[in-house]
Amino acid sequence: MNLKQILGKTLKIFLPLLLGLALLWYLYRNSNMAEIVAIIKSGVDYRILLFSLIFGLTANVVRGFRWAMLIDSLGKPVGRKNVIYAVLGNYAINIAVPFRAGEIWRCGVTAKYEKVPFTKLLGTLFVDRFMDTLTVALLTSCLFFFNISFFRHFFAANPPLIVDTIYKILSSVWTYIGLAATFVLIWLLFVKFEHLLIIQKVKGLIFNVWEGVRSIWKIKRRGLFLLQTLMIWGGYFVYFYTTFYAFDFTEDLGIRIGLIAFAMSSLGVAVPVQGGIGVWHFMVISTLVIFGVDKTDAGAFAFVVFAVQSVWVVLTGLFGIIALSLGKRENGRTEEGKDEETVHPFTPSTVAGNAMDTTTGQLSKKLKIK
Repeated sequence: MNLKQILGKTLKIFLPLLLGLALLWYLYRNSNMAEIVAIIKSGVDYRILLFSLIFGLTANVVRGFRWAMLIDSLGKPVGRKNVIYAVLGNYAINIAVPFRAGEIWRCGVTAKYEKVPFTKLLGTLFVDRFMDTLTVALLTSCLFFFNISFFRHFFAANPPLIVDTIYKILSSVWTYIGLAATFVLIWLLFVKFEHLLIIQKVKGLIFNVWEGVRSIWKIKRRGLFLLQTLMIWGGYFVYFYTTFYAFDFTEDLGIRIGLIAFAMSSLGVAVPVQGGIGVWHFMVISTLVIFGVDKTDAGAFAFVVFAVQSVWVVLTGLFGIIALSLGKRENGRTEEGKDEETVHPFTPSTVAGNAMDTTTGQLSKKLKIK
């Protein structure tokens, strides 16, 4: 690996993190750090925070069961334990590496242990994340309709960051020229140059991914799938909202404000920065301030909750990664009445390297996946 490649990978990891930390500094630059430290030391009921962690873990375990249902619909039953461990490890990778590299790692390690084509797993991942996007969009839309005044205040307080940026993108002629040029280029490549080997390979890749996407229509127990989706996001909400009761300045805000803050924090996590650091803080602090929480108190809340939940995500994620490396292969199928069992080492020390290789298009080679 030459110096240019090393520099490129380093920038991909640390540049988003530096941007998140810069936003974090911007948010806390005028805060009274002595007061925040005082709140952290004596103004938090950590027993409640620790209790809330149960709901986050439960939601992620249910996510593992839901994803396994999607994979099963491909006709390749998988072991639940391995899938759940992969989902837990997914979130730990996302804390360390930007651009949702953990999602790709999740597909890679599941393909390795369960012998399911990597590209088809990518398709099921798209369905999994589409359901999340749809859920957050529906929740935010409902909250917007019934809380227009909040969103009016939020946009008014942060126009340079949100409104102006969206307006500039949508009003720029180059946006539409770029979209048109992209469609024309794709058409030329897939219609005029379809005889090329690389185009045929790309078509095969897209077909396999599409097979994974189609898994949503092949699910036999769709009611259970929808129930699991509600359980996942209900769990995430309780995971977040329970923390309100750990602080005396948020315990009386009520469930409506809790839902709004939760929706805004979920939008913040969607930004491809490690764990949503900085952006998550901005969304939560801005929301609480609009509802009358002192900015220093809001900053302390965001700092403590994010730190505790991030440590929990890392710990449970490392548990999942280690469990995968120590456990036996489960592929959900039997041969002569017995499950095929093979130990595959996958140590935590290789996780970050594999995740970064995926961001540069080399994961399939690294994991020897066709």
